[in-house]
Amino acid sequence: MDARALDACFATAGEEALNAAIALYGQPLLRYCHHILCDYHEAQDAVQTTFIKAYDNRKRFQNGSSLSAWLYRLAYTTCIDLLRRRRVQLFTPPAAESDPDYIGDELRQALEKLSPEQRALVFGRVIEQRSFEALSVIYGKSAATLRKRYERARKKLAAALTGTAAERGRGCESRIG
Repeated sequence: MDARALDACFATAGEEALNAAIALYGQPLLRYCHHILCDYHEAQDAVQTTFIKAYDNRKRFQNGSSLSAWLYRLAYTTCIDLLRRRRVQLFTPPAAESDPDYIGDELRQALEKLSPEQRALVFGRVIEQRSFEALSVIYGKSAATLRKRYERARKKLAAALTGTAAERGRGCESRIG
């Protein structure tokens, strides 16, 4: 089942539509949640919870609207809820750097400086290459607001990456001198 057909029938369909949605959106949502939560196992839980919420609330989904945007919005709120429960954000690197979703220590430290909302926005723009209009549907904010928030997040991330590189350089100088 393609995305358009799924958009049209998800609210009234049963488990077949859920299975089609999982097949179509499961991996992208997992990557999305992983980049917000920075924990692969929590991301798996978040995606599972997202699909359970989607199935339980499928009657609220409006036919003709974007199932993708609705699922991303559910995933986003699920991730934020998980972070609120966790309170302390811990970033542990994956077991192997060969993992395609591996985030290096330097980038991980820089991403810690961003809020979960900013990380989600950066991920949507950079990794998934979504337009601000598409992101506005997901987050329920205007494209202009998201554009401004993205610019702020990008500057904050750049400053954090520059600071990490400078700190690394200072560490070397102090050992040499």
